[in-house]
Amino acid sequence: SFVIRPTDLNITDNDTWCDWAPFDQDNYQNLFGYIDNCFLVAYAFGMFFSGMFGERLPLRYYLTSGMLLSGLFTSLFGLGFYWNIHSLWYYCLMQALNGLVQTTGWPAVVACVGNWFGKGKRGFIMGVWNSHTSVGNILGSLIAGAFVSSAWGMSFIVPGIIIAVMGIICFFFLVEKPEDVNCSLPQHHVRTTAQIQNSSLTRNVFCPASLQGVVEFSLCLLFAKLVSYTFLYWLPLYIANVANFDAKSAGDMSTLFDVGGILGGILAGVVSDYTGGRATTCCVMLIVAAPMLFLYNAIGQNGVSTTVVMLLVCGALVNGPYALITTAVSADLGTHECLRGNAKALSTVTAIIDGTGSIGAAIGPLLAGLISPTGWNNVFYMLISADVLACLVWDATVFKHIINSISLTFNLKLAEPSHYVL
Repeated sequence: SFVIRPTDLNITDNDTWCDWAPFDQDNYQNLFGYIDNCFLVAYAFGMFFSGMFGERLPLRYYLTSGMLLSGLFTSLFGLGFYWNIHSLWYYCLMQALNGLVQTTGWPAVVACVGNWFGKGKRGFIMGVWNSHTSVGNILGSLIAGAFVSSAWGMSFIVPGIIIAVMGIICFFFLVEKPEDVNCSLPQHHVRTTAQIQNSSLTRNVFCPASLQGVVEFSLCLLFAKLVSYTFLYWLPLYIANVANFDAKSAGDMSTLFDVGGILGGILAGVVSDYTGGRATTCCVMLIVAAPMLFLYNAIGQNGVSTTVVMLLVCGALVNGPYALITTAVSADLGTHECLRGNAKALSTVTAIIDGTGSIGAAIGPLLAGLISPTGWNNVFYMLISADVLACLVWDATVFKHIINSISLTFNLKLAEPSHYVL
């Protein structure tokens, strides 16, 4: 929902600087919002079915085909510039198709990584691995910024070529499971300090008594993704309007939010491995994120150093829980012992959690577009409210986990004298 004004463009026959119909009218932000939501809604819809296909198809073929098709539709979007296409429906269709084929990605890659690593240090390993999402966001922003002032079509064609090439590399070199290359299997079901939560949370979606783990993490991710994707789509425009940066600098500055997300994802993984409480880690980070978002809106425009620090902190606190839920938590639930070796269910569990979260990803930018005309303060109030709702999903569970931990510690201390008696 944000575009960079080319420095050499001078338009005098309309109230906007854009000269590419139909985005050259006063409602250009709404039109960009429609395109954004075509992708996000299609992604959310397709994700619920993607996991089922991922279970039944070889992950290497499934992931490769998705990457090649994603490269195709991304490039077709950019070719609209060279083919002189001015139909809104064309761009909406390309984004919707792109959203559908990109649903092949996340369940497949989480399943592959989950197959290789057991629960012991999964939070840390997947926290480091998940940094690729933020690196991709940063790279995409830089590529778009490099071409947008000369030939905006290349801002889509170049990423399309990159993902297609990586799809070919994936086809030839991806190893889905350790047993495919005669490696020992990781221990998915050993009780360690890295359990995702107490026993009521570690039961899987396919176990009769434990839908709550998947349901609660899914709802938490819905609100967490709402906040994260609102920042992804609207942060450059906010920085340009409020912090008085020029558009190019605002786009570059917004990448710091993703840098913070890398640090937050790793931190969340390490803490959850050490404490054994995935839900508690998410809840604490979300609780701290709420006042930080308020503080960023209040003082974030007071100089470059303040903006940098607040973007890093907010990025870590907002994207940390998001990263933890979509990686380590999904892998923990999808490889639980009650599946009795059906590790392919990991793809479905990941798809359910991320699909629910993607609903929030579609709603957030849309709400921001509707609310932003009333003032940026109201947009931040909406984000803080979503953050609080994400915490409320876990209130009862986290409280129960803390009480159980205290009770266990207290019981162990009471048992210590008996050793001396015996």
